[in-house]
Amino acid sequence: QVQLVESGGGLVQAGGSLRLSCAASGRTFSSYVMGWFRQPPGKEREFVAGISRSGSSTKYADSVKGRFTISRDNAKNTVYLQMNTLKPEDTAVYYCAAYRSLFSPSSSLQEYDSWGQGTQVTVSS
Repeated sequence: QVQLVESGGGLVQAGGSLRLSCAASGRTFSSYVMGWFRQPPGKEREFVAGISRSGSSTKYADSVKGRFTISRDNAKNTVYLQMNTLKPEDTAVYYCAAYRSLFSPSSSLQEYDSWGQGTQVTVSS
C-alpha cells in the first residue's frame, strides 16, 4: 500500500475554483491507479475521478464532467484534482485513493485499497 496525504481543501463561493493535491509516499507511485472520491454530509462516499498509471486514461463521474480535471505528476508522486465552476452540491470531504493496476481507472470504491485522511471542501451559495 501507499501512504496518501490530501491538501488544498477550503471554503469557496459558488462558481469558484479549488485545486486539491494528494502526495504519495514511496517509490512506486507510478504503479498505482489514482482516484478521487467524496462524501457529502449524511451521504455515502462516491467516485469523482480516476486516472491511470501513466495519466493517459481518465474517468469522471457525470456530475463533475466538464468542471473537474484529474492529473498526476509521477516525478512528484502527486495527483491533482482541479475543480472549476464549483456548486454547493460539491460540498463534501474529498478523499484520495489508490490501487495497483495495469488497466484504466475503476469507479468502484472497493477496488481502492489505500486512502488518505480526507480534506473538506465547502462551497457556499
